[in-house]
Order: sequence, then C-alpha cells, then structure tokens
Amino acid sequence: MAFRIPLRSMATVARHSLNIGLIPADGIGQEVIPAARLAIEALGSDIPKPRFVDLLAGFEHFARSGEALPDDTVHALQECDCALFGAVSSPSKKVTGYSSPIVALRKKLDLYANVRPVLSVSANPEEKPAVDLVVVRENTECLYVKQEFITPTEHGREARATRLITERASRRIGKMAFELALARARKQVTIIHKANVLSVTDGLFRESVRAVPRLAEDGRYDGVKIEEQIVDSAVYRLFREPHIYDVMVAPNLYGDILSDAAAALVGSLGVVPSVNAGDSFVMGEPVHGSAPDIAGMHVANPLAAIRSAALMLRHLGYGAGADRIERAVDAVLRDGSVLTPDLGGRSSTDEVTEAVVRRI
Repeated sequence: MAFRIPLRSMATVARHSLNIGLIPADGIGQEVIPAARLAIEALGSDIPKPRFVDLLAGFEHFARSGEALPDDTVHALQECDCALFGAVSSPSKKVTGYSSPIVALRKKLDLYANVRPVLSVSANPEEKPAVDLVVVRENTECLYVKQEFITPTEHGREARATRLITERASRRIGKMAFELALARARKQVTIIHKANVLSVTDGLFRESVRAVPRLAEDGRYDGVKIEEQIVDSAVYRLFREPHIYDVMVAPNLYGDILSDAAAALVGSLGVVPSVNAGDSFVMGEPVHGSAPDIAGMHVANPLAAIRSAALMLRHLGYGAGADRIERAVDAVLRDGSVLTPDLGGRSSTDEVTEAVVRRI
C-alpha cells in the first residue's frame, strides 16, 4: 500500500535528536502544521527526540517584509534533518518582487521528486482499497522554471513561457518511480506525457524515463511493467478506472494536475499527503493549498499534513513511527465520527487532531 513504502533507506544515520524545520507559511498551513507537530511528538521513543525549528516564508510574510523566502529560512533548513511545509497563497496575477517560496525551496534544496500517494481507506481493514496509486511528479522543471515574458506586437500583446525538460531530470525522476514500483505489489510504472503533440519536450521525457531500466545494473527493473498514457486520456481513465494505475510518473505540470484530480477519488484534498524528496533531504507537504476561504475558522482538515509527517519519517527510516501515525489516521477515517466539514463532518481541526493523537 502506498503509505507503507520508504522512498529510500536513510536509517543508517544515527541521530540523538531529529531537527525538523516547520514552515506553516500561509492560510490553513498555520493550522495544520501544528497538528502534524503534535502527531510527531506523540510518537515518543519510536523516533529520536524531535527538535522543532519555526521558520518563515510565504505570501503573507512577503506582504509584511518584502521577502517570500528569507535567506535565514534556507540556511536554517540546511542544518535540519527534514522539514514540513504548510501551504502558500500565491496570487493569480503578477506581483512585482514575489515568487513562490515552495517552488524556490524545491530548487534550492534540489528536492527533485514530489511523491503523492493517493489511498482510499476501506471500511474493512482487510479489504483491498479501491484506490491505491502514487503520482511521482518531477519537481524542478517544465513550465515551473517561470521564464515568462510579454512582447507587444501590432496585434496586441504576446505572452510566451519557456518549458524546460532535461534528460538528467527526467531520468532521475524515472528512477524514483521505478524504485517505488519495485516495492509495490503490482510493480507497474505509467509514463504520463503528451508526446503526440509536444514531440520534443514530452518526447524527451518519455524516452528518458523508458531508458531507466536499460541503464540499470543487473536488470534491477526487469520485473517492472512499463505503460504509457497521454495526459488527457490519463485524467479520464483516472476517474473511470483508477485501479489500472500503480505508479504514475509525470513532468511537473501534469503531475500537479493529476495528483489534485486523484484527491477527488478519496474524498478531499485534505487527506492527501506528499513529500518533496531529494538525495539528501526530505520535506513533507500536504497537497492542499492555503484555502483562504476557511483560514482562521479552525475547520481545516489536518489529516494531509499529519500523513505528510508520516511520509517524511518513513523516508528517514523511522517506519515504526510512520506506521503508528498512518494507522491512527486510518482509524479516525473508518470511525467517521470526528471529521472536518470537507469530509461531511462537523468537527474542528483541533478535535480531529486530538482524535488522531489519542490513537497514536
């Protein structure tokens, strides 16, 4: 199952304490990251003693200080073992001097993989979940390089954007996808692309991912089945036949859209976690946004942030602690009596958090 799989083993590092950077950032991030902290603290001796480092970033911080991502935050993270990021309120129109801090963090810390498991919780714990897939999203390229410009012409303004796809980035995200597939029962990777139209950029992504098994030593990925899907067809089939997918690997933009769409299959964005992973650092991040419409109302769903904390811990090799968090979240969802409004309940963020912590 998706939440039970380590991205890689990092448990060889002996730690007496675990330094965790906390970046609530904007909106409901300031409500759900404290919930994730409480879940981590409830683990006791299953993990090294956690030491939390509160850090600043986000559009709200930019509005106050003129900085969306302070250098102090980046430097502090470089001294941490891992981090949790809440949510960011990036405006839909250009704001001079502002750039998304989460996009910048992924690049500065080389967190090239965004791994988003989407898992339904069956009423019977022994039943196979109806949805059990992982979206592996390349995190550093595509249109998110943010190289855009406007040119005036005799017919009005023209807007253009650079789309960057490299063989190196495509191969390493492909390798991440194959590694995840190896640890799963079905052992299948589906490459998502639009190479029938974008034959150069998506063509390179497709070819680079398909080359991963050939470049591996000792036939490591020979047992992994490779499928392909055009991105628009993939979205259609995701809603009609989610069971056909196991590990989906995609360029940045497609992966962003697919994982948000997949959240609809399991009830809410408020239950879907992710980690931003590199070769030496991991940062948990709930898939949902800053939700300004409910910020401050104390009804934000904390489960995605709590699950993101579990993914982060598993990535670091603390599987026992991650299991306890995940079992507690699953139990709260199965019970159904303490849920936030996005899942049809009437409970507050704090009440749901308390229910999870009690079960941990």
